[in-house]
Amino acid sequence: MTHFDLASNTRFAVVSSTPSSFSLRIGRREIFACRDTYVRRYRVNPVIECSAGIEPGHVEILLFRRWLLVLSKARG
Repeated sequence: MTHFDLASNTRFAVVSSTPSSFSLRIGRREIFACRDTYVRRYRVNPVIECSAGIEPGHVEILLFRRWLLVLSKARG
């Protein structure tokens, strides 16, 4: 079952009030996507950049220096 939720979720510690964010749940996994507003102090790959997330078990993927995808296990 796929759960599509347009409501923002604050547990990812990103800007939760952006209207262009969404959360997608597929089985036991979640994908949270939003526009990235964080100013990085290092040079970022122009196509894709991967890093460990803020919480254990999260992976952050930055696409085209603009879109942030957070992959995690679903809770509850």
